[in-house]
Amino acid sequence: MPSHLSAGRPAAQPPGPGGVDALISQARRLKGEVDAVRRDTQADRSDPRNRWQRALYDLALHQLDDLDEHLAQLRDGPSPMAAAPAPAPAAAPDGGPLLSRVGSAEWNLLTDEASWSGELYRILGRDPAAPPLTLDELPSLVHDEDRPKLTAMVTDCLVDARPIDGEFRVVRPDGGVRTVHMMGEPVLGADGSTTSMWAVLRDVSELRRCRRAVSETRDSLHHQRHAAAQTERRLAVELQEAVLPPWRGSLRLPHGGPRTLDLAAHYLPPSAGTPIGGDWYDALELPDGTTLLSVGDLTGHGVGAATGTAMLLGAVRGMAMTGTEPGPLLACLNRLLDAAVQPALGSAACLRYRPDTRSLVWAQAGHPAPLLFRDGTGRALDAPDGVLLGATSGASYGQAEVTLEVGDLLLLHTDGLVPGHAGTAAVHRLLGLAAHFAEARTAQRCVRAVVREFGEREREDGACVLVARVAS
Repeated sequence: MPSHLSAGRPAAQPPGPGGVDALISQARRLKGEVDAVRRDTQADRSDPRNRWQRALYDLALHQLDDLDEHLAQLRDGPSPMAAAPAPAPAAAPDGGPLLSRVGSAEWNLLTDEASWSGELYRILGRDPAAPPLTLDELPSLVHDEDRPKLTAMVTDCLVDARPIDGEFRVVRPDGGVRTVHMMGEPVLGADGSTTSMWAVLRDVSELRRCRRAVSETRDSLHHQRHAAAQTERRLAVELQEAVLPPWRGSLRLPHGGPRTLDLAAHYLPPSAGTPIGGDWYDALELPDGTTLLSVGDLTGHGVGAATGTAMLLGAVRGMAMTGTEPGPLLACLNRLLDAAVQPALGSAACLRYRPDTRSLVWAQAGHPAPLLFRDGTGRALDAPDGVLLGATSGASYGQAEVTLEVGDLLLLHTDGLVPGHAGTAAVHRLLGLAAHFAEARTAQRCVRAVVREFGEREREDGACVLVARVAS
């Protein structure tokens, strides 16, 4: 076979047989190790992750088979042109044929003669007794959709002396379709003109099949994970809706008597696709005629956070019904989180309102202080001592007391109203709404003003706001 190098370009010296044998040994040893790991992999085909892993192992084995065969060809040298058919290729570990089927060809432009290796005849399914096809006849074997691609590659090689490197499908006489990777170069004469073209054609059908299998299993795994995430988000939303107070709009507590609290609340959800967090709010009338207000935020997202929120809120309601004051109540919540199997942190504020004296006793655990609005101005209440829930074992929580007046407005909120900013930014903007709150006559209208100010924006976490106005 004539030289496959352009005129004037020196040929690289082939590696010695000993070096190639060493590479073959390494490739076969690695192939055995990969196959051993593959066999140890769970064979549960119903699990998309297992299917994806198996497909990757199969692809790696096919590629190592390919490398093994190519190194063997490098050691043994090229097969003669138009040689008799060789025995069928060895079987891969899974029973399929090895990928390493490589043939070669050269087309002489001066004599219009062609020469093919025996392996190329087997790849294309041609009778080795038939003459090799010329460049003009070669497209007759190619799939209709891929003929323009082959024509462009050959033209670029012969006219512009560009190397060939591309794939196309061939249709064998038995109707089978194979994917062939073709690499080649022009051979230049002494005058610089193209005298012939040589090419190496490799059957990559099984390799492409394995890669498609990897891609399909990866897509299936991605789809399953996406569906699982959607299901988890839906469950978290449903659990949160079941936990938060069922009332919508305004509420008055206690239900009977004067100096009740006009209440309204709203939950601002995170952006679409973002898991639900652990924000909560609550208002509860207690047996002694007092009212408990609470807001909080538990770390985490998804079903875990919603489940933890349900546990905390249930504990708040249960202890409040027994008459536990806000400070000791938060201490109990801290012990509850400290003993939980899954570690978590939380913040909370609990307030107990006595309508007969309009007194408010409250405590906080690392939470933004309630805002008190009176006569068109607002301020944050001075916070008693209190660390985050779950941060310190045996923590105690102080209490503060303030006397409210008719018309006073209390606003409780969780972090997250202003995405990407500290809680002080939210407090500053909330205090700026004092004039709107003074004009609003109901707690519901005040909540709407807060939603207008903070609601229409992308947020990574949800937020709650609870408004209580002291009625006459």
